[in-house]
Amino acid sequence: MYGQQFDPADITDQHIDELARQGERVLAWLETAQADLDQIVGAGETAAGQVKATVDVNGRVLEVTYGPRVMRLGSHELAEQTLVAVRAACADAQRQTHDLMREAMPDFDPVEANEQFQRLLADWS
Repeated sequence: MYGQQFDPADITDQHIDELARQGERVLAWLETAQADLDQIVGAGETAAGQVKATVDVNGRVLEVTYGPRVMRLGSHELAEQTLVAVRAACADAQRQTHDLMREAMPDFDPVEANEQFQRLLADWS
């Protein structure tokens, strides 16, 4: 089913079987890759480099650091810049996770699988 488009109203047993096989492969990979996943640290920073953040694979903030010129910012701008850095770090951690998945399962694209899943949810809502 990977890479295929289908009508959610016309799901066949073959579609369900393929989804189940993909799910089993992902779960098996998760069990063996947990040590690698635990090593992922996403890093992000603002365009000016004055706010930097790191997160773990689950998006938990590990560290936020501020450059010397950050004190020139108002509180709202500082908060916004902190969010920018944290979001960039989360995106980096997600990219690293997807890279691990693609390496382990070359015929599986986690981004495409998520998009298909989101379309199914939207169509069933």
